[in-house]
Amino acid sequence: MFGNIDYIRLLIIAVIPGVALSLALYLTDRYDREPFKLLLKVFVFGAISTLPTIVVESILTRLNIFVGVLNAAYSAFIVAGLTEEFFKREVVMRFAFKHPAFNERLDGIIYSAFSALGFATVENIMYVVSGYQANPYIGLMRGVLSVPAHMLFAVTMGYYLSIVKFANDPGTRQHFYKKSLFVPVILHGIFDFILMSNIGILTLVFIPFVIYLWVVNIRKLNIYYKESKNS
Repeated sequence: MFGNIDYIRLLIIAVIPGVALSLALYLTDRYDREPFKLLLKVFVFGAISTLPTIVVESILTRLNIFVGVLNAAYSAFIVAGLTEEFFKREVVMRFAFKHPAFNERLDGIIYSAFSALGFATVENIMYVVSGYQANPYIGLMRGVLSVPAHMLFAVTMGYYLSIVKFANDPGTRQHFYKKSLFVPVILHGIFDFILMSNIGILTLVFIPFVIYLWVVNIRKLNIYYKESKNS
């Protein structure tokens, strides 16, 4: 049985990755920094969005009629990928997208990432506290892989949401609004499917895929960072 000190220690382990990445993003946005209260609001509601996500994921899991690889694909792309990315994007759309502070392209990435990291922090708490006895290193593994992955999916989401925000053509806005959900879902689904499928050969591509996520999304972040710097 855990004592209060043990739970506090686990809570700290679970919270640190999300807070650290949020701080890193906040410091990155140094030329036109977003209001702290708005960022905190997006982070908190990203965390709260885990509640409807749990409900929807529970329903979708009950509807899962597949077995084997198809079961893993359904769980990865539909139950986890689609549901989680949908609610994380809803937080951005409801609280930040129309806010006057969203006034440059980098902002889409910042707000999307804060929503995702709020979500990932609560998710991490649930996994770390409930799974510690089975695997005491689960906090470390999720801190290195899963929490940053949520941020990287969000960079892609925010990249496209910024195009939506500043595009003049309705067709362009509609196209990239769809991509702001569809592409993160695909990336999220691939990430989870590799881990869920129990297909040995796929483990060989997991680290290359994680590296790919970092490279592609750092490039996206740099495009808008340089634009912010030069504006």
